[in-house]
Formats: sequence, structure tokens, C-alpha cells
Amino acid sequence: MKKIKTKISFKDKRGYIMDLLEKKEINAITLITQKKGQVRGNHYHKKTIQWNYLLKGKIELFAKQKNKKIKKITLSEGDLVVTQKNESHAIRAKKDSKFLVFTQGPRGGKEYENDTFRLKKPLI
Repeated sequence: MKKIKTKISFKDKRGYIMDLLEKKEINAITLITQKKGQVRGNHYHKKTIQWNYLLKGKIELFAKQKNKKIKKITLSEGDLVVTQKNESHAIRAKKDSKFLVFTQGPRGGKEYENDTFRLKKPLI
């Protein structure tokens, strides 16, 4: 899990343009809402990389690579975090939240569960 520093690519009186991802093959973009206190995830993907971009609210993202300690990152609006293949992850909402998940790998539509492996022991 790694937080990615975002930067404004262009800005004028109309507003700004920010490239969240560049030169990545994206197979799905998913909009997720999550109510305060609720937990999502507690799984990993063998073939999938995911970028989580928080649009609204506040979430805690927990991630663990094999034989490593659990890491926690708190995301505020505008934060972008990537989770890698085989990295267990779970999300807890600190406020009602809305985020985008950009996926590289089998994760969209009918493939949603094809690369999802539930944890026997949840991270949170």
C-alpha cells in the first residue's frame, strides 16, 4: 500500500485539471459509497492492482503483505492510495464516504469475484 502524491496539471480561472493516473491500463472504474463505521474488503487479489481515490468523507485503509505487519493509512478527500497484487486490504469508514476504485486486472462486471480471495482472519 502506498499513498500517491497528486498534483495539479493545469489551472486557470475555470478551475484545475489533475491527472490521477497516467500510462496505466485500467480494466474497471468503480464508484463505492460506504457508511460511517462500516467495513469493506478483508480480502486480496492475486492478479489485480487497485487505486483508491477518496472523493468525499474519511476512510482508514488497512493493508498487509505476506509476512509483514499490518499498515494503516487514513485518507481524506483527494487522497489516492494503491494496493498491489497479493496485498490483503480492508477499509473502515470514519465518515460517510464516497470513493473511486481504478482497477488493473479482473475486477469489473461479471469478473467482480473472480480474483477476490476472502481472508480467514480479517485485518479489521
